Amino acid sequence: MSNPLKKTMVYLGLADEEETYEETAPQPIARKQAAPAAPVEKAAPVTPLHRPAVVRQPSAGPVSEILTVHPKQYRDAQTIAENFREGIPVIINLSQMSDADARRLIDFASGLSLGLYGRIERVTSKVFLLSPENIAVSGDGAIAQADPEAAPFASQ
Repeated sequence: MSNPLKKTMVYLGLADEEETYEETAPQPIARKQAAPAAPVEKAAPVTPLHRPAVVRQPSAGPVSEILTVHPKQYRDAQTIAENFREGIPVIINLSQMSDADARRLIDFASGLSLGLYGRIERVTSKVFLLSPENIAVSGDGAIAQADPEAAPFASQ
């Protein structure tokens, strides 16, 4: 009684249990001059793909432009990303955004700067500077101690 449906029906009393007989396993029959077996296919060697590292390097010339962005919604991150990829430093002023969207945008900007080997620095509590890899930024990098709004982003 190898049929699960049949077993269930017997258990529920919907069918009678039939007698089962053990069958002996059939013995293999000796074959006469069997045809040669099909060749066993061997697994093909796996060749890893080595894609050339095409990294678009921004020009190492002097900075001719700095973009200042005052985002109001998270979708303004596209403008930030497009300009940062071109090697343009971006100043992000988050004063017009809610705290939740501002944190989300800063997380995005942090990933963007990490992925493109740039740097993100806080200028004030709601103003950040994204600088590409080839731009050096000097200064102590600390937030002014007298800034009362430093707390919302400082802990995270």
